[in-house]
Amino acid sequence: MRIARFSIDGNVAFGAVEGDKPDELVLDIIKGIPFADFELSGTKVPLSKVRLLPPVLPNKVVAFGRNYAEHARELGNEVPDAPFAFFKPSTSVIGPGDEIQYPSFSEELHHEAELAVVIGRLCREVPPERVKEVILGYTCANDITARDVQRREKQWARAKGFDTSCPLGPWVETDVDPSDLTIQLTVNGQQRQLGRTSEMIHPIEDLIVNISEAMTLLPGDVILTGTPAGVGPLAVGDEVSVSIEGIGTLTNKVVKRG
Repeated sequence: MRIARFSIDGNVAFGAVEGDKPDELVLDIIKGIPFADFELSGTKVPLSKVRLLPPVLPNKVVAFGRNYAEHARELGNEVPDAPFAFFKPSTSVIGPGDEIQYPSFSEELHHEAELAVVIGRLCREVPPERVKEVILGYTCANDITARDVQRREKQWARAKGFDTSCPLGPWVETDVDPSDLTIQLTVNGQQRQLGRTSEMIHPIEDLIVNISEAMTLLPGDVILTGTPAGVGPLAVGDEVSVSIEGIGTLTNKVVKRG
């Protein structure tokens, strides 16, 4: 099931996305929230009539860096022996079609296409064999990074945590095997990144075991799983799209921060 969060006539709701052709997609409005038992209302609206929002509003976004060997090498970094985590605040999250605001304190903004895991239930110290039980589904993410700030400041809070630096969407896919999916990114229609999730150094199970040893994960929290090689610059006016096989495409435009 594809679960979207959307607004229509000033109201916010979740809905199940139905249909195959992009111009014929409809939303069956969900009674309740997707983190508990819910029913489909049978009330359907065309996707073209709503505004898609970030598919979840996470309490926290836990991101894992250097989880693809070629990406680590392209930036001159060693491949880490263990998962390497950092945070992006909830205020960094935007949805499909929202604008990425080029921060005034950076002159080198980069894209990073990523598979995002959406947590479906409260959990802590999750054993490997139960990881699938705590996952609601998967969505596309773009870990927007002020690369010059990251190099200069040696830590990543401002470089990766500024407002609009975490586009998510277009929806959460609950029925897909994430182990070997094509992940790609285009800028103005030109391919920049292309990889497969099977190239991750540390698989999703290891990432969730690692972070849940340290902290409680809440429904709607998001785990970013790393980016394949090919990261590169974005400029004001660029349109950047992340596409993941079996999930969908997330598109955002870069604008000057006002």
